[in-house]
Amino acid sequence: MEGIISTGGDVYNFGTVVMETFTRRKPTDEMFGGDVNLKQWIANSLLLPNAKIDEVVNANFLGIETEQEDDDHVRKRDCLSAIMRLTLACCAESPEERISMKEDAVTLYKIKTKFLKDAAAA
Repeated sequence: MEGIISTGGDVYNFGTVVMETFTRRKPTDEMFGGDVNLKQWIANSLLLPNAKIDEVVNANFLGIETEQEDDDHVRKRDCLSAIMRLTLACCAESPEERISMKEDAVTLYKIKTKFLKDAAAA
């Protein structure tokens, strides 16, 4: 915001790129305007009672074409929800509120490990 290069800006940009990758939407998408932006859209999918992460992330990441709630679908949805929560932590308004890239990498590793462990147990 101040035009100063920092690791906090890098974390924010990383979070934005991951959001764009998983949603296939850009912050400048015409669907965003007024009170809703990319971050708010994702946050609503994680917080609002009737909203689902399935409606935000690209369906290709879930790997299924039906609305069926099998274990694989639930595992993928949980993993994607964790990734989207991480992106929101990366994109906090204030650089002081953002997680560090080190915390980001550790969290991503934990998400991957949990996903693979749960998949192997199925």
